[in-house]
Amino acid sequence: MSKDGTYYVVRKKALPEVLLGVVEAKRLLAQNPRMNIQQAVDQAGISRSSFYKYQDDIFPFHENTQGQTITFVIQMMDEPGVLSNVLQQVADNRANILTIHQSIPVNGVALLTLSVAVLADTGDISQMLEAIEQLEGIHYLKILARE
Repeated sequence: MSKDGTYYVVRKKALPEVLLGVVEAKRLLAQNPRMNIQQAVDQAGISRSSFYKYQDDIFPFHENTQGQTITFVIQMMDEPGVLSNVLQQVADNRANILTIHQSIPVNGVALLTLSVAVLADTGDISQMLEAIEQLEGIHYLKILARE
């Protein structure tokens, strides 16, 4: 979070190792209440000062909160079944589609914008997005907003 309170969504591959270590240390501490911070940072391979510096600023994206809305855009091939497969992934993860808009295809490629509500029984959103990205006919997926 920046000083003005703005949040950013960043792919794991773009994060420095130290931030991934902080997430890992926080996970270890949450799983084992008897573990102290020094033990967690040692296992995660980071320093205590790094942990304290970043602990309040990084959280896994998959922390689902009921009532949250995720909006993302997908560039996809205009081929039969591609949109259906995307919608099936959303349904399989029990997310509720709030809005859906597909652009008119240009040169065989269309843009799809989806807003989904995270419900109490919604699966891991990051896994859902990864599964969508892996579908045949998907060029890319980009998260536009998380509210």
